[in-house]
Amino acid sequence: MARSKAPDDPETLAFEATVEDGGREVVLSETYFYPEGGGQPADRGTLGGLEVLDVQTTDEGVVHVVDGAIEAGETVEGAIDPEFRRYCRRAHTASHALFGAGRRLFEDLGYGGFGITSEKVRVDLTTPTPIDDGTLVELERLVNRCVWESREVSWERLPRDEALGREDVAFNAKTEEGIAGDTVRVVEIDGWDAAACGGTHVRRTAEIGPVTILGRSNPGEGLTRIEFAVGPAAIDRRATEKAAALEAAESLDTNVGSLPGAVEGLRGKRDALVEERDALEAELLSSRVDEFAADAFERDGTTWATGVISADVNSLAERVEERPDGVDVLVLATPDGQIAVGADDGLDANDVVDEVTEEFGGGGGGSASVAQAGGLSGSGDDVVAFLRTD
Repeated sequence: MARSKAPDDPETLAFEATVEDGGREVVLSETYFYPEGGGQPADRGTLGGLEVLDVQTTDEGVVHVVDGAIEAGETVEGAIDPEFRRYCRRAHTASHALFGAGRRLFEDLGYGGFGITSEKVRVDLTTPTPIDDGTLVELERLVNRCVWESREVSWERLPRDEALGREDVAFNAKTEEGIAGDTVRVVEIDGWDAAACGGTHVRRTAEIGPVTILGRSNPGEGLTRIEFAVGPAAIDRRATEKAAALEAAESLDTNVGSLPGAVEGLRGKRDALVEERDALEAELLSSRVDEFAADAFERDGTTWATGVISADVNSLAERVEERPDGVDVLVLATPDGQIAVGADDGLDANDVVDEVTEEFGGGGGGSASVAQAGGLSGSGDDVVAFLRTD
């Protein structure tokens, strides 16, 4: 089965070949079209003047799916889309540069997958420690340093045992398990990275162009997915981020370099304001509870206080744990009808919740000293009126 010549000769973009198997799925005597595989998409282009819709490797060879039909025995011209081939070469080589950068930041780095789309590239890594924002910045710096240094990129087929025996050669675990044949194709960035790979690559890292990391995610246990852009998409993303940083700096009356300090100062002011707000809310809540206690009423031989407060029900639950002197049961309600109940020893807050939910529906519960309820059909005022008149 003839394999594609694209990986070893990525500069050839036009060729002639004989059609060995015709129809819509064409097999050629030789081809420079790259078939989809290893995370790299199939080449685009034309064959015999027909658009190539897909290229795949099968048991019959490299199959070109065309928009039409070509007869067996014909000699046809193949033309590969130069822009898309160039993009894939740059993107694929950039993934190797990224892995090489990762090797300089982590002692135990593993490769878990790779993929190219027209918008971005992804590389899945296994690392001994999490990849944080600082690591992302350093990865991007190192990758672009590798690009700037214009390191030579080369590829060769090595004896299988020799390739597997080299500690510097990175393998995808799945690829390593599925290696067939006597040789392994190894792609090297001089002094930077070496990996088993069947894709197309540039000759020097300077051809990659700018690389901008877009972000990270966790696609599975133990994996971190790094996504990045190459070329115009990388330039546009960097310009967008620079514009956002400049706008933020202007709004804070500082410069981009001083943004971290300015943001930290704002965070400190925010925290102080939050603390002040919480103290004022607690003071207001205590004042309202004192008002309710001053209007306490007797119910079933015990002293009750109740009222409506615009606050989070969880805050009310914390407040009812401590009741004013002389108040045995304290019921605080939100305007929409959620309640928090606090009861002295010998009483059960759950009994109050049961009584209210029997009248208004909903549900709730808690401990004997503190319980909550929600989903009631009545408002807070309705609950207070019910408790005071029942």
